[in-house]
Amino acid sequence: MVYQQKPWLKFYDPRVGEHVSVKHESLYDFLESAVNRFGEKPAFTFYDKVFSYNETKMMVDLLASSLHKEGFKKGDRVAIMLPNCPHYIFTLFAIFKLGGIAVQVNPMYVEREIAYVLDDSGAKYMVALDAFYPKVKKVQGDTSLKKVIVVSFGGEKKELAADDLYFDEALHVAMNVAEVEIDPHDDVAVLQYTGGTTGVPKGVMLTHYNLLANFNQVCDFIYNTCENIPESFKMITVLPMFHVYGLSSVALCGIREGANQIVLPRFDVKEVIEIINREKPFLFAGVPTMYFALNSRPELLKESCFDEMWYVGSGGAPLPVKQAKTFDKLTGSTLFDGYGLSEAAPTVAFNPPFVPRKYGSIGIPVPSTMIRIVRETEEGKYMDVPVGESGELIVSGPQVMKGYWNRPKDTEEVLKDGWLFTGDIAKMDEEGYFYILDRQKDMIIASGYNVYPREVEEVLYMLEGVEEAIVIGVPDTYRGETVKAFIKPKAGFSLSVEEIIQFAKDNLAPYKAPKEVEILSELPKSSVGKLLRRVLRDEEISKVKA
Repeated sequence: MVYQQKPWLKFYDPRVGEHVSVKHESLYDFLESAVNRFGEKPAFTFYDKVFSYNETKMMVDLLASSLHKEGFKKGDRVAIMLPNCPHYIFTLFAIFKLGGIAVQVNPMYVEREIAYVLDDSGAKYMVALDAFYPKVKKVQGDTSLKKVIVVSFGGEKKELAADDLYFDEALHVAMNVAEVEIDPHDDVAVLQYTGGTTGVPKGVMLTHYNLLANFNQVCDFIYNTCENIPESFKMITVLPMFHVYGLSSVALCGIREGANQIVLPRFDVKEVIEIINREKPFLFAGVPTMYFALNSRPELLKESCFDEMWYVGSGGAPLPVKQAKTFDKLTGSTLFDGYGLSEAAPTVAFNPPFVPRKYGSIGIPVPSTMIRIVRETEEGKYMDVPVGESGELIVSGPQVMKGYWNRPKDTEEVLKDGWLFTGDIAKMDEEGYFYILDRQKDMIIASGYNVYPREVEEVLYMLEGVEEAIVIGVPDTYRGETVKAFIKPKAGFSLSVEEIIQFAKDNLAPYKAPKEVEILSELPKSSVGKLLRRVLRDEEISKVKA
């Protein structure tokens, strides 16, 4: 079949190999290599504090010594509940040095969710921001947690429980720690909990090799073809490190390239544009809702320096074509879309700077990555669909996870014969570019017709005044499901339900056009800015059942 012929390879620049090269035995080995290369160059800028690569390693080694003294051993889990800050990196690599497993905990979690992740992972240690400490202590008794290390950025330090200590206190232990032997292909480095779109959240097991392979795949695509990388270039790290997109595709890539990462704990349009104009970063990566917010401030965006960057990328969720075109027009730059998922550490495909960009496409597979579009047969087997037709996107490559933590049955459902079944409906065009149509589970069946919410959302974004849109299927006794749209208008715009419905009717087949529209001041988002259809769908289903 045509997928095995890899038509996308004809677009590869000669400086990008078909296969990724991984030169390090572990993630800590990777950090040591970066420190040897970049030494006193700035690695992280966090407001008025700058840490060099040498200082970064020093902080990592001191924290590793402290954990080692506490009896930490290979395979132990350490939960991290922090916003973006250099301490996130210090903690991660201290864990990696000792052969431990970092458990990513979303800072927005409530007590019930914190307890679930701690219990499911069996984490014995936790590094958390002081603001989260009370929530952690309330649930600690129901978990395996025995020590909390607290990060504080100023203000009065509160008294901690007897077994706990502040981060700076943990750096007072200086001792030699024996090197832990790592099997990069088998040893898990990170447990990345999925959003739980089906059932409870599952811990994605990402090995040292998964992460080493993936950030090298991304870096090869972005940097290998750039002949003028500044000696001390800067990048903005605002994507959350507690999600593997921000961790792997931004923070770890930055370390590989010797960047000075300007670390921001949250995304604010005005602050980000001010920093871009002042610091002239080389690269910026965000999620679509960040670009929606930027587009909503055209007076600021028009005066920004996005057009001076080497690369501006979007990932984490579908990027509407209208929003991409608006951003390009306002800034004079090119916004490149991509695709990934936690189970692939996360990047699978994107548009590198050396290929012609196609609006609506997630681009081409990164090195060492194979994508197929398949459909299940009546015999329960999977066959490739013809070019241009839709089916489920499946992927194989060195970035594909080891499996789900303590969930062999769930693992078997998505890892089959060396392929990761993503649950995403996609297609490939004749040139080898891929397009995500929608999530398999999000597809709406109205009067027997398949409706992809993303297609409807793309049309709604064409209506002036629409800042964000979510389309779902709601139960309907006659049609099976009816298409319903939720709209957040741009500031200063007044949209009516009738206007939105009529616009959809004018631009979509009758069975695709929303029959119901609800206008809201805010649409639900995940902590990384992904619009959450499932929240609104669950609310609509509960209304029907009530």
